[in-house]
Amino acid sequence: MRWTRAAGRGLLAAAVILAGYAGPQAGAGERTAGSGGRGPLTLVTGGDLTGYLRGVLADWNRAHPREKVTLVELPEAADEVRAQMSTSLRSGSDRYDVLNIDVAWTSEFAAAGWIAPLNADRFPVKRFLPPVVDTATFGGRLHALPYVTNAGLLYYRKDVLERAGEKPPRTWDELERLARTVAPEHGLDGYAGQFLPYEGLTVNAAEAVQSAGGSILAGEGTRVTVGSPEAREALEFLADGVREGWIPHEALTYKEEESRRAFQEGRLLFLRNWPYVHALAGGAESKVAGRFGVVPLPGRDGPAAGILGGSNLAVNARSRHRESAADLLAYLTSETVQRRVLTEGALPPVWAELYEDPGLVRRFPYLPTLRESVLAAKPRPKSPRYEQVNLAVQAVVHDVMAQRETPASGVARLERELRAIVRRG
Repeated sequence: MRWTRAAGRGLLAAAVILAGYAGPQAGAGERTAGSGGRGPLTLVTGGDLTGYLRGVLADWNRAHPREKVTLVELPEAADEVRAQMSTSLRSGSDRYDVLNIDVAWTSEFAAAGWIAPLNADRFPVKRFLPPVVDTATFGGRLHALPYVTNAGLLYYRKDVLERAGEKPPRTWDELERLARTVAPEHGLDGYAGQFLPYEGLTVNAAEAVQSAGGSILAGEGTRVTVGSPEAREALEFLADGVREGWIPHEALTYKEEESRRAFQEGRLLFLRNWPYVHALAGGAESKVAGRFGVVPLPGRDGPAAGILGGSNLAVNARSRHRESAADLLAYLTSETVQRRVLTEGALPPVWAELYEDPGLVRRFPYLPTLRESVLAAKPRPKSPRYEQVNLAVQAVVHDVMAQRETPASGVARLERELRAIVRRG
């Protein structure tokens, strides 16, 4: 997955490691972010393709000459970013000061004691879209600060549906019918998401399971709930699409960018992807500019319960400059910077009121739809062993979609594997 796109494009990995952190369940003597220490900081990111972050940090550095931030950009691939970050954190290194982690990693990093809990009263969390705050909590405590959010959207060829006298789909049945009938009449493939076995497939699968009324894990990773008729129905929906041809077999190799290019080059009727696609698909070099629309993802019986993407800022449990780190987090989540996140970085902000700003809505017409999708979305399965959960989900779902395993046997296999992971935890 492209780090800056899959769970939130621009996924900033700012690693602030707090000294003296005693673990997520420490007692009265534990140190939280902001409990002492000032000085320069290092913020590590998975790649800032737009370059907006450099300008944001340059303003901070001018105002804080003794607390300047050095930006470290890791490779874009999320798996590689996580590997480098976790290796550093596991070793107890204080090389980084602020981590902007994928929202799905918060539970894992918090349970490992790598990131410090935050004092929620110090930050404007009440101004954020409510669901995004849940991505930053573990064990009933705030362990990171929402920075960028994201939710999947359904891109569709507006010109094609209008010629066919059809409206955008709101349910799986409508999506399947249009993808199976209208798409081939216009020389198009029907529907694609991100179906290569990587983090993106976990997101697509979790969206399908949730939209069918099921779940994968519950109780912050302590209970396996995937062995349900709803989960089986979700996998059947995806597998049937490939078997019947309205999901092209090529989509099993798609990540964000491959699927975006397929839509932008005029080869797809429907695409599930993140909001960053809107600007690119509407650009001068796009074959579908002015000919597409965006709606919430369809679910089994109506709009889907999508998956929250994005990134959270976390404080590394060994940073020597905790006060400076907390101030940087407050700066990066201020209304002024959140506005720049959208206008300069083309990333979805976490501040609720920005989604209703008339000027921003005129410039970014997908904002009302995105707000609706974010408010209906949920985090990915929370687990202290998230990486193992992620690998199990993507492997099983890819086998099912590739017709190597039936949905029923796939759900049973995934339930067994997840139970083993939970027991090890």
